[in-house]
Amino acid sequence: MSDGLIPSAWCDINLDLVAKNLELTLGLLPRGAGFCAVMKADAYGHGIARIVPVLLEQRVTCVGITSNAEARAVRRAGFSGSLIRLRAATLPEMQAALPDLVEEQVGSLLAAKHLGDLLCGTQAPTGIHLALNAGGMSRDGLDISMPSGQETCRKILEEVGPRIHGISTHFPTNDPEPLRRLGDRFQQQVAWICDNSDLNRPDLLVHAGSTLTLLSGQPVATDMFRCGAILYGFLKPELGFRPTMEFKARVVHLGVYPKGATVGYDRDTSLRADSRLACISVGYAAGYNRTAASHSAVLIRGMQAPVLGKVSMNSIVADVTGISAVQVGDTATLFGSDGESEISPAAAVAQFGSILPDLLTDWGMRNPRTYRSGQP
Repeated sequence: MSDGLIPSAWCDINLDLVAKNLELTLGLLPRGAGFCAVMKADAYGHGIARIVPVLLEQRVTCVGITSNAEARAVRRAGFSGSLIRLRAATLPEMQAALPDLVEEQVGSLLAAKHLGDLLCGTQAPTGIHLALNAGGMSRDGLDISMPSGQETCRKILEEVGPRIHGISTHFPTNDPEPLRRLGDRFQQQVAWICDNSDLNRPDLLVHAGSTLTLLSGQPVATDMFRCGAILYGFLKPELGFRPTMEFKARVVHLGVYPKGATVGYDRDTSLRADSRLACISVGYAAGYNRTAASHSAVLIRGMQAPVLGKVSMNSIVADVTGISAVQVGDTATLFGSDGESEISPAAAVAQFGSILPDLLTDWGMRNPRTYRSGQP
């Protein structure tokens, strides 16, 4: 916010907490397992340009992205390690990503042919990752549980086999018992590929598993975990992980309204008593979803203020009758802490009916971000 503009709502990000969460994450890795820091959605809404230096300080050597814009941002932030795309890509995307040395995922013969043609005759050092549907996501991995899939796999190996650096999958569930079965199936499929090709298992990076896999308590055979959410404190506060983003706006108007007055569109709420109401500069355009209407709260001067009526595009209304010191210009905390009070991750999930990665990614990508260091 150094351009002099005053935002209506903003995200306050604590880089020291990101660093601490990363340190805790690296400490959870099984002995010998590698780590890929996932920077999808502009680092889950936190800003790739500011998160990559935190990764470099702790010598993270692999980053996962999905889009070319993310890949370019990671490289511009000074990262020179392995950069893996964690989804399928179109031919134009693959071609445009060559200067950033993106290691592409291949789960179909068409993708293998495209990538083989792009890399033909080049000395590009980038590897290819063969994506399998071993876990049952049925998204963009190759299913080799059927003879037709095995035949396609053989053709892919004919096209790009010497360039295959890794084999990957993604688990759709992290409940211990099905995760154990899916992990075993993945290893069996990797073994089949090595038995039916010139690929050598010790030379491959065989990777599967996300934040939830790492935290599942189930030992999973993988050379590397690909984690994003854990860096931002979404889970396991009992292990010391802390949310790294707070969502805030401002009180822009105060008014006193009589008993029986209605609040918001469609006269959705009626006041049960004379009330002092605050208009706050955030609405669904900034990611304060309409699902939060009439069952959420914000923090002003360390006290909870219930949100009344329907959420508008650019404003909400909160009851501040019991907060006598509130003034226009005060900060309203929509997620995070204010003094001893908190809109916690659990409260936010309940208010908005979604998961925390969805919420923070949405807020961080819609609104300006400020950065600070130090414990809150």
